[in-house]
Amino acid sequence: MNGNKNMDIHKIQLKNITEVTMFVLMGFTDDFNLKFFLFFLFLGIYLFTLVGNLGLVVLVIEDSRLHNPMYYFLSVLSFLDACYSTVVTPKMLVNFLAENKSISFLGCATQMLLFVTFGSTESFLLAAMAYDRYVAIYNPLLYSVNMSPRVYVPLIVASYVGGISHATIHTVATFRLSFCGSNEIRHVFCDIPPLLAISCSDTHINQLLLFYFVGSIEIVTILIVLVSYGFILLAILKMHSAEGRRKVFSTCGSHLTGVSIYHGTILFMYVRPSSSYALDHDMIVSIFYTIVIPMLNPIIYSLRNKDVKEAMKRLFGKYCVVKKLCM
Repeated sequence: MNGNKNMDIHKIQLKNITEVTMFVLMGFTDDFNLKFFLFFLFLGIYLFTLVGNLGLVVLVIEDSRLHNPMYYFLSVLSFLDACYSTVVTPKMLVNFLAENKSISFLGCATQMLLFVTFGSTESFLLAAMAYDRYVAIYNPLLYSVNMSPRVYVPLIVASYVGGISHATIHTVATFRLSFCGSNEIRHVFCDIPPLLAISCSDTHINQLLLFYFVGSIEIVTILIVLVSYGFILLAILKMHSAEGRRKVFSTCGSHLTGVSIYHGTILFMYVRPSSSYALDHDMIVSIFYTIVIPMLNPIIYSLRNKDVKEAMKRLFGKYCVVKKLCM
């Protein structure tokens, strides 16, 4: 009887130790002046990201000349980037100025789920965009047939399904762990490596899941991009028009730039042995692909695109005419 009582007490104590109801996001620094500077820096980046990406979505919806699969993919990418940044940035901005930097257990799990969902979906979407460019350039006369709504809509839906499935696996695997030591996360948001670092459970399976799942997604999506652009290069070499080559290089160059920056940081961050993780350095890299890259994408894809620039002129011209008529 006494032994059972001691066992029950031990179970209660163990439960109290392993149940974490909140985490603390430690962030970059405790220096007030630096936090003040970083607050305004990232606030500016975030506002630019929202205006640039959501503006591009509005532009594609409003301008009928942009109603083709290439710009539908681009508008979905822009929406993803706006969401991707929104999952991380507002909470980070609040924590720069707040004394209490805590995030609930459920809030942390939700942030990770959304963050990994949007990030994984973007990887799949960039691969779909490369395939779209291959179809458009390799056989332009059949582009509208080969990339009809029956093709590009399932590609977009499949990208989201793949992203949600991948995020669910990692979120469930991470939050089934025990957190019985420190609840302080050395990061600005709930990412997988810093959470694994503070778990008192065996994280070997989680590390394998991270390495193999992210690695597989990266290999498949990068391979699709490389094969697509291999065929595009062959098509370019067959072109006789210098203007045609220039236009193709401009469009594809933008996409390749975006793909290279994004996948380069993802590979550096996740597809490597757990022993090489350095949380302070990884924090800077993760900030780059979650906050800086979503800001760069509208610049990469829009400012170098003649059709988008012309659509912007038409939209602003239309707005100015309406404004004059109203006055």
